[in-house]
Amino acid sequence: MPPYRVAIVGAGGIASAHANALTGARDSAGGARAELVAAVDVDLARAKEFAETWSMPLATTSLAEALAAGEGIDLVHICTPPGSHVALAKEALAAGATAVVEKPLAVSLAAVDELLAAEADSPGFVAVVSQHRFGSGARRLRGIVESEAFGRPLIATCHTQWYRDAAYFAVPWRGSFEIEGGGPTMGHGIHQMDLLLATLGEWSEVTAIAARTSRDTGTEDVSMALVRFGSGVLASVVNSVVSPRETSTLRFDFEHATVELEHLYGYSDDDFTVTAAPGFEDEVAATWAEGPSGQPSGHSPQVSAALDALDSGQAPPVTLAAARVTLELVAAIYKSAFTARPVRRGEITADDPFWARMDGTGVPWAVRS
Repeated sequence: MPPYRVAIVGAGGIASAHANALTGARDSAGGARAELVAAVDVDLARAKEFAETWSMPLATTSLAEALAAGEGIDLVHICTPPGSHVALAKEALAAGATAVVEKPLAVSLAAVDELLAAEADSPGFVAVVSQHRFGSGARRLRGIVESEAFGRPLIATCHTQWYRDAAYFAVPWRGSFEIEGGGPTMGHGIHQMDLLLATLGEWSEVTAIAARTSRDTGTEDVSMALVRFGSGVLASVVNSVVSPRETSTLRFDFEHATVELEHLYGYSDDDFTVTAAPGFEDEVAATWAEGPSGQPSGHSPQVSAALDALDSGQAPPVTLAAARVTLELVAAIYKSAFTARPVRRGEITADDPFWARMDGTGVPWAVRS
């Protein structure tokens, strides 16, 4: 197939990860699967610099111009602040292109549902970047859960403990429910929570607290949640940007083994530790040695999977509907924290203030604008 023609919107730091993954995607004969043809950014100078770096013929401040240029655009990779994601993705869909959107997908469930409606009316699709799902270790772990090779999963922990100083929050669009959609629950821990859900399946209920402990921000800087899954698994979730020793950790305790993953912004097979229950050492070691291996998490394996899906006319992973499940958990954590009660999956409907805004009825430490 001819290479997919790609525009990248937003020329900030994460855009380079997308460009690298796209230019590195090759078919079985070694041919390019994607052609970078347009860089779009509100800052034209930055768009031009990015276009020059990645040998893109067009630099512009207008996605509409990019979509209309030359032979058109097949794929639009959206790497802008979260508040702009839905409008840009809708613009891509209206032109018949497929949008690949960075996390967080949107700043509210209402915005996601608006985008779902636009996707239904377009030949294009929306895929959401969830790069931690695509490392071989995570895929191996998911297979073990499905087969119950380690017995049933019983409890889990999911901790994103990062550090962001005052300078980080001095950037105008950060620390805002309107533009970012929330604090570390939305913008930082969402990647680990997405992997938690991809591993354990449907969540059913959450009880949470959140606080602004020290950062000058309109959002929380810490949240903690207890999550119940449909299978009966119980999980604790911590999201922080006030933790000097930064780490991202996931732990799954099965009947016969514990599987732990510790990394920061991306993992390899070596970042997993497996501990067998007494009497199960040989069985657990043999099972863990099987399955996928050798693929670190990152944008490249997800981009390759997305291109494979498009080749066959299918929706690329992770679908908009699948990503909404993770965003619904984020909304439920905020609702539980700000209303001081448990929240069940499915209860945040269109008449709920937490459907329209992640801060819903308001937070105790910030004046809502």
